[in-house]
Amino acid sequence: MILETTYTIKEHKELINDLVGKPYGFFQAIKIKGIGSKRMIIDDASVNMKQYINDIADTTYANIELRPIGVLIRINKGLRNFTWVIPFYQLVIYKTDGISIHAQGRYVHFKNSITLRENKNFFKKMLNAKLKYNSKFKLSIVQ
Repeated sequence: MILETTYTIKEHKELINDLVGKPYGFFQAIKIKGIGSKRMIIDDASVNMKQYINDIADTTYANIELRPIGVLIRINKGLRNFTWVIPFYQLVIYKTDGISIHAQGRYVHFKNSITLRENKNFFKKMLNAKLKYNSKFKLSIVQ
């Protein structure tokens, strides 16, 4: 789900909190050594995401916020802001020439640049949070 978050809307905030959990508190964020990535350059996106990406001449930036049961990808398009809400159970990450994040039939590809390499520890933290979330739901094999 993608929401326009240029302006604060109470219903959007409640919806985001329901899907991916409330934001970490100040001391929790310090304890896990940060909950946000540095901004990265979006290199490519799926067809249904093109409307949230800048035109050919402009660079589109995004950053990722970690939540207890998901992530928020905040996309900046000119003066407008969009938030892509992704619960952990829908999140898929591919390491290609850069990093692709897939969910809900959409994807964004982050360019392999210095800012992406600076976020290496953040991606490790995000993958560990996803694994911790997935470990709550153990599958048993019936024979």
